[in-house]
Amino acid sequence: MKVLIADDEQSIVATLEDDLADAGHDVLAAPDGNRALDIIRKEKVDCLITDLSMPGMGGMTLIEEARKLRPGLQIIVITGYGTIESAVEAIKKGAAEYVQKPFLNEQIVALVDRLAKISQLEEENEDLRTQLQEITAFENIVGASKAMQDVFRILKNVSRSESDILLIGETGTGKEVMARAIHAHSPRKNKPLVTLSCAAIPSTLLEDELFGHERGAYTDARDRKIGRFERAHHGTFFLDDIDDMPLETQVKLLRILQEREFERLGGEKTIQVDVRVIVATKIDLRTLVDEGRFREDLFFRLNVVPVRLPPLRERKGDIPLLAKHFISKYAGSRSYEIKPDVMAAMEAYYWPGNVRELEHAIERAIAFAGQGRILRKEHLVEASPVHKKAMAVPRNLTTLREAVEAAEKEHIEEILRITNGHKAQAAEILGISRKNLWEKMKNYGIEVS
Repeated sequence: MKVLIADDEQSIVATLEDDLADAGHDVLAAPDGNRALDIIRKEKVDCLITDLSMPGMGGMTLIEEARKLRPGLQIIVITGYGTIESAVEAIKKGAAEYVQKPFLNEQIVALVDRLAKISQLEEENEDLRTQLQEITAFENIVGASKAMQDVFRILKNVSRSESDILLIGETGTGKEVMARAIHAHSPRKNKPLVTLSCAAIPSTLLEDELFGHERGAYTDARDRKIGRFERAHHGTFFLDDIDDMPLETQVKLLRILQEREFERLGGEKTIQVDVRVIVATKIDLRTLVDEGRFREDLFFRLNVVPVRLPPLRERKGDIPLLAKHFISKYAGSRSYEIKPDVMAAMEAYYWPGNVRELEHAIERAIAFAGQGRILRKEHLVEASPVHKKAMAVPRNLTTLREAVEAAEKEHIEEILRITNGHKAQAAEILGISRKNLWEKMKNYGIEVS
């Protein structure tokens, strides 16, 4: 512990300083409260040992001011003029221990050692609490497939930053669920998470929802309204379906993303906000830019940290897990079963509505099951001609990304065989840097003897 002794009796300070140093603590000293407070401002002091009666600032005031600067500071009061009232007051102001003079130095050393152990346990508990939050923030989202594990890995890293995030995914892939997990995993987790879907608000009202308005801004504006951005101050704002945002609103959104400031409708006062923005789109924004339906400067501002959420058809092995999860959600106290042939049909199905469609299918099948416990195929997978075609798709087909990766791995291995494992020559033939080749070999598990 870094210990500060605040006392004007030099004989006490000198001997106590030596004994605490011998016990392994880093010790500082101040002859009065004012100089002690200056040290606390400059140094990360863990424990304050203070007299109550000193020149200048007294001990009670020092305790109060020190706790404002260092809320977790451990404090021991030593005094020769102790009363029950002063002891109670010191404890109320934040002192952990109260010792009357004269005392044995061994007593103070033992108290400091005990407080050091308490501080260490508190730090360990906080570390464990943080680790637990990091573990559970994304474990609440069901997904064991490689596609989802890749997403979790990316989001766990970017969640800790202050960067804005662009979530890209088809309808029903769980963009809002991911946004909530990012917020829960971020330093802003104890602050508000405010959400808004551009698709759910008429374009004429969208700016009013985003930025709010002043009284009299328009005919029906009888009172001031606080917008969603302002409500998210110090927290996170999740803006869904940004592909539905009108071009004129995009201009104002770009400003708030760049400057973190705006004016309410009908207002002149510039309002600054500290907010982390997560944006979601169901359509490739680059396509909308090419079509003139989305501002290119806004696209580049949003595309700094893009995260693609895979559709359910690319999440191999996740459908049984998700089905089990939704059965437990809607079954109540009853138990239900999905036969293997039905599960095979579900895994072969295209799921255009993704996880949301699967959830509704499970809920529907349970509703139609009545007193039975077997969930039937016709209730889980709709039998339209389009869906039948989707169900007939072979289950061993790979995604384009998987096919490209397999071909790339095979080609790298072939070039390495031709060059007898000479990485510099192989990289030159492949037209990539040696570092890039090394990264690809590591990702694909390629080893050269």
